[in-house]
Amino acid sequence: MSLQIASLNSGSNGNCYYIGDDHDAILVDAGISCRETERRLARLGLELKKIRAVFISHEHSDHTRGVRVLSKKHRIPVYITEMTRQAGRLYLETSLLNTFDEGKPLTFGRLIVHPFGKHHDGVDPHSFTISSNGLRVGVFTDIGRVCERVIAHFSQCHAAFLEANYDPGMLEQGGYPAWLKRRIRGGNGHLSNTESLELVRAHRSPELRYLILSHLSAINNRPDIVQELFRPLTNGFHMETASRYAETGPFCLDF
Repeated sequence: MSLQIASLNSGSNGNCYYIGDDHDAILVDAGISCRETERRLARLGLELKKIRAVFISHEHSDHTRGVRVLSKKHRIPVYITEMTRQAGRLYLETSLLNTFDEGKPLTFGRLIVHPFGKHHDGVDPHSFTISSNGLRVGVFTDIGRVCERVIAHFSQCHAAFLEANYDPGMLEQGGYPAWLKRRIRGGNGHLSNTESLELVRAHRSPELRYLILSHLSAINNRPDIVQELFRPLTNGFHMETASRYAETGPFCLDF
């Protein structure tokens, strides 16, 4: 048995993350079109028919854009809080609509999904870890600041999609308006490269195998900057940067 993980897309233009074993899988977010989701899964050799649920982290369109069509076409249940559904004006089929609560795990075959609240400028934002047979994968993007919940969940992970959204110098010197800069670097925006680096340095599990740095800004960051910054820490685990233009992975965790 193995656990496969992949980023189908990661960035402000769309986010979608796959976690699955030999029998069951889930998606975290569906921010690219149904057609692109189908194409990218096929290119990775991942079976769409194994997907048991889509979990929506918050209402922003780069996390929800494809969920309605994907759910309806393939009869995939969607797990979303009611506050998030209303804020995103997501009209989903009642028979496929489900909710979740922080601290209450949900089980799909051997996969167990653990939702937890986070700091971000959505109405009811959550992140997720997914465990199976003692292995745990986390999806940590759109996080305004590293709180105790993030630390507790990240420190248990064998693999993680971790936001490294912006380089502080590039953001400060760039052309974004002042209000947008404040929003990004504020406590309900995104994690900088250096904030993510400190989380990894201080709190990674000694059993961490894969770190996929995610949700990189197209304007205020570059993959080479992130890779150079994190490279000194990568002894013992594999590091990748998730593409904002294509699929990344899959990566395999063996039980």
